[in-house]
Amino acid sequence: MQRNIILIGFMGTGKSTIGRNLSRASGCTLIDTDNLLEEQEGCAISQIFAQKGEDSFRDLETRALRELTQHQGHVIATGGGIIGREENRQLLRQLGYVVWLIAKPSEILKRTARNNSRPLLNHKDPEKTIRELLEQRTPLYRETAHLEIETDHLSFEEVTAGIIESARYHFGSQAEQE
Repeated sequence: MQRNIILIGFMGTGKSTIGRNLSRASGCTLIDTDNLLEEQEGCAISQIFAQKGEDSFRDLETRALRELTQHQGHVIATGGGIIGREENRQLLRQLGYVVWLIAKPSEILKRTARNNSRPLLNHKDPEKTIRELLEQRTPLYRETAHLEIETDHLSFEEVTAGIIESARYHFGSQAEQE
């Protein structure tokens, strides 16, 4: 595969796990933007939020996406809020085939409950925060994605197989138009 597959979606929807599966199945290198930023900054995402604030973190995400436009043949797993900026949504679509992974708020809460490194959920009512953020972000995810997949009742293998087949079709149709 010469083009990139990009995974977007809220935290806890399976982007990192599906990304690893897609990487193995396709032979493409996985780039996780959160891991990339942690490596570049020398600290965890939660520390970047605490020390520099969310706006600075979002600036780092935008910079990373600009740099990634020079790469092809990768699986790219993104952070949940990366779609918040118009420039990022455009860059994501330039990068390749964008897949939006979806899960219900109750499932997201279940998947993220034991993880204290989620800066946006570290307070009294994380489920309320999940619902509010999903309400804000859903139209942005939908605007950005080529494909939407609900992950609640599918195995990671089923999601991976569906993405690979859909990406092949997408890239094949694109090649015919060029």
